[in-house]
Amino acid sequence: MKNKKAEETEHSGLSRRRLVKYAGIGATLAAAAPLAGGTPAQADDERKFGHGGNQGRMWRAGDHHVHSEYSGEFDTKTNPPTFHKGADAVYPIVTNAIMAKYFGLTWAMCTDHGGPTHSKVNLEQAYPDLLRSRVLVPEVLQFWGMEFDAPALDHHTLMIPHHEGEAQQLFELESRFAKHDAFPADPGRDTEAKMVEFLKAARAMPRKPLVIAHHASRSATGLGVWGQDTPREFRNGNNAAPDVYVGFEGAPGHQAGPLNGGARGGYGNHPTYGGFDQMTARVGGLWDALLGEGRHWWITATSDSHVHWTRGGSDFWPGEYSKTYVAARQDYDDIMDALRNGRIFVTTGDLITALDVTAAAQGRRATVSETLVINSRGRDDVEVEIRFRPLNGRNANGDHPEVRRVDLIVGQVTGVSADLDADTNPTTKVVARFGPNDWRRQGQDRVIRYTLRDVGHDSYLRVRGTSTDEMEPQADGKESPWEDLWFYSNPVFIRVR
Repeated sequence: MKNKKAEETEHSGLSRRRLVKYAGIGATLAAAAPLAGGTPAQADDERKFGHGGNQGRMWRAGDHHVHSEYSGEFDTKTNPPTFHKGADAVYPIVTNAIMAKYFGLTWAMCTDHGGPTHSKVNLEQAYPDLLRSRVLVPEVLQFWGMEFDAPALDHHTLMIPHHEGEAQQLFELESRFAKHDAFPADPGRDTEAKMVEFLKAARAMPRKPLVIAHHASRSATGLGVWGQDTPREFRNGNNAAPDVYVGFEGAPGHQAGPLNGGARGGYGNHPTYGGFDQMTARVGGLWDALLGEGRHWWITATSDSHVHWTRGGSDFWPGEYSKTYVAARQDYDDIMDALRNGRIFVTTGDLITALDVTAAAQGRRATVSETLVINSRGRDDVEVEIRFRPLNGRNANGDHPEVRRVDLIVGQVTGVSADLDADTNPTTKVVARFGPNDWRRQGQDRVIRYTLRDVGHDSYLRVRGTSTDEMEPQADGKESPWEDLWFYSNPVFIRVR
């Protein structure tokens, strides 16, 4: 299937009446009805990335983990298996896109579950619906991919670049490597060696996809007691394809669980912390261990939307609660480039709408995902600027969230660990905490400045902020997710030579 030509054909062949009929506007508005009291964060609150912009890039909110009615079920009593839509997630692709637009997203991704022969369902049924959705909701750039049945691991985003051969590219990867796609089942697909083989094949493609781990600690049974996803597997995968396998969800989806008596994120074994996975939330934990090796390993935040909580599910709509902001132009390639290279911050509850973290020394500067190189023979103080923009208005819960504290976190980069199972970085600390009296207004932004003294080692810094008074995010219970909001930057690296 040819992407651009197919979209043009759909556009020319659908009258406005047929578009409205296809979109199911009545059903979509009915689904949105409970949200009438809230005011969604609008995309026009976006601002330029960095000081005065960066190659025309803006902070653009999105979600790379959204399910549609094509997350269904298979009747394996027939040969081939018979697919039934809507068994797990219930909304049409276009409904998700409409709601993503309503909640201020400018990009999103359809990530449906796999299953026996699902690669064919994706190619023949779901992809044509995606093409129609792109016509109906052009304001939201809609990526093609899936929630990949990763061999030996939990689910992952498999994001395909936007191009004419995108449908065939996904079909090739899913049919060859997804552990549940084979029929009859093939146990040989469910090994770490197969995962590494998949990543190497993906990296060898002319148009490289992206792979990001989902709800990485959902199967963990305790703090640092890992389940399906382990530090060793992340390292081995990142080693095999460092420009393809680039991170994990810092904040998993299913954040509305407590509104229906469930756990945030569906983390029934060991909880999230402030809505964030323990791998991210624990200072000096696994994320810091990977960053301390100098790995470019990024975090995101997603909805994992299946069924809205007002309909008995555990989910928010795309963009209603969690947002992944990327510094990019409104362009498929540049958004994917931002995700690949870490120009990302994440937030829940629309606590903020922009975040720039800059490190400067000796006439040089670097921002999130970049590396500041300083000369050890000169003055090795590093000036840090944190610039964030609070929400101008109310979030989807009708609240006006306020940032009560911002933390600056610093750790050393000590090189690749010989221990593939290492999950701590003891050098990582919160070096400074800032309250409202520590920042100043500059237009709509709030600006914090701080000096890191005597930076004599390769290091990285990252930033988080919260609406709470918690010094560290606490294990989540049944509290409303709207009362426990956080944001996180990705790192800035410092290299001393």
